[in-house]
Amino acid sequence: MAELRKLLPPIASGFLFGMGLTVSGMTDPQRVRGFLDLFGDWDPTLAFVMGGAVLVMAVAWRVQARMTKPVFGEKFALPDQTDLDPRLIAGGALFGIGGMIVALPVAAFVVVLLEDVWGLNLRGDPGQAETLVSDSHPPEPAAEPPAEPS
Repeated sequence: MAELRKLLPPIASGFLFGMGLTVSGMTDPQRVRGFLDLFGDWDPTLAFVMGGAVLVMAVAWRVQARMTKPVFGEKFALPDQTDLDPRLIAGGALFGIGGMIVALPVAAFVVVLLEDVWGLNLRGDPGQAETLVSDSHPPEPAAEPPAEPS
């Protein structure tokens, strides 16, 4: 039971995070590319998703500051130093540069991998057998068959 108490929060958090990415469209490579295309056909919708995440975290930080101990643990695992070392800065820079070059974040990579390997339809593409999350856009209507000559 103690092991379940340790594993349940990260599993639930990961599931909630993944569903949030999927529902918000952050797993759609075209939407992410559109957001990163600042000088072309820029799509600002992901900025609202990120803004929502910042608001949720701001509330969570305020709540955590008032707590004496976490709900699912003995103590908070917070960093105890505030200085940044060169390895951390270089790693963050490389990650950001790599993401901008490829324009395909990890979440989109995982979705493509799951769709191609397991055949799951995470983005609600019409015509796929298994749909886990439906797309907000209805499928295109099927073309009408040609009229029979009389």
